[in-house]
Amino acid sequence: MKTITITTEYVKLQDLLKLANLVSSGGEAKERIQGGEVLVNGEICTQRGKKLRPGDVARIDGEDCTPSYAD
Repeated sequence: MKTITITTEYVKLQDLLKLANLVSSGGEAKERIQGGEVLVNGEICTQRGKKLRPGDVARIDGEDCTPSYAD
C-alpha cells in the first residue's frame, strides 16, 4: 500500500490517485473514477472530489493508497 503524506485536513480522491502515481493525469483520474473503476474503503466511488483522510483507502487496478498526516 502506498502512503501519501498530506499537510491539509483532507485530499481529494483524484489528487490522491495522481500523487500516488496510480494514474498519469487528472483527465485519466476523472474518467476512471466516473467509470466506476475506483474503490474507496471497499465501495465503488464515482465522486472525483471525495474527501479522503488518514484511515481511508483508495484502490485502483489492485493497488491501494492512503493519505497520512505529516508529523
